[in-house]
Amino acid sequence: MKSEKRILSGMRSTGPKLHIGNYEGALRNWVKLQSDYKVFAMVADWHALTTQFNDPSAIARNSREVAKDFVAAGIDPEKSPVFIQSHIKEHAELHLLLSMTTPLGWLERVPTFKEKQQDIGGAERSPYGLLGYPVLQSADILMYKPYGVPVGKDQAPHLEISREIGRRFNNLYGEVFPEFVNIIGDEAVLPGIDMRKMSKTYDNCIYINESPDETAKKIKNAFTTPTKIKKSDPGIPEGCAVCQYLRVYSPNWKELWDEDRQGLRGCSQNKSECIEAVNEFLRPFRERRAELDDDTIEQILTKGAAEARAVAQQTMQQVREAMGIW
Repeated sequence: MKSEKRILSGMRSTGPKLHIGNYEGALRNWVKLQSDYKVFAMVADWHALTTQFNDPSAIARNSREVAKDFVAAGIDPEKSPVFIQSHIKEHAELHLLLSMTTPLGWLERVPTFKEKQQDIGGAERSPYGLLGYPVLQSADILMYKPYGVPVGKDQAPHLEISREIGRRFNNLYGEVFPEFVNIIGDEAVLPGIDMRKMSKTYDNCIYINESPDETAKKIKNAFTTPTKIKKSDPGIPEGCAVCQYLRVYSPNWKELWDEDRQGLRGCSQNKSECIEAVNEFLRPFRERRAELDDDTIEQILTKGAAEARAVAQQTMQQVREAMGIW
């Protein structure tokens, strides 16, 4: 029997497409969780502004495209509300109120603050929104009083500040926000085609919404073992992007890896089988996405926003009453 407990997850709409790293690192777990929980799937467009404030013109369009990828990947809008963050104005109000109680030192210690500073050119160019990112993230999470938040093992420490912000509010005004747990799945970490982190910034991604030919071209150019010149040369599958994809998408990957190590198969054979495996995995995603026109996704987002807003309005009434500012 499905629990009424809520799960809150979100992704920034910094680009119009999600890649297989997004799916394996997060979406796969969301899809699994919606069988047992009420999953609120949020497209975090305000969060995208922290690094795209100089040109926000594409964010609205990107948000719709990311929502399409959510649904294509298996998020069922009949079970799981899919909505855009900025469509729920209560998020901004809770962010403001939480920012009044969050110590500045907490925010300055967040590791990702310094990382993002480098991305946009240093401290002197950092907007307040970048420093306050964890407060907005906390508002997003606490708004829905979730049982848990799906998160990768490497990202789990970043959620602790949201728990601290919730505890501080409770200590000041009374118990409003229950503690949430980290829900850590068995996600695979996929490298980009160049073996760096898969990232839109590096232009090394395989996207859910690209053609089979585009995927094939990328895999043909993907990084393999540099010392494997001939088929008989031993490979190092742990350091080969193609072998990493085979590990996730080929059922007999262990056998393929052993053959690669022994020099019994060449890189061309690996790439050919990888192209077939990845495209076959993505085929149903692409078929579902092709059925999602702009009108359909707007209807999904409108319905999702109505469900999210109903919860948000109730939470904000409790927040205002607790603070005595109703």
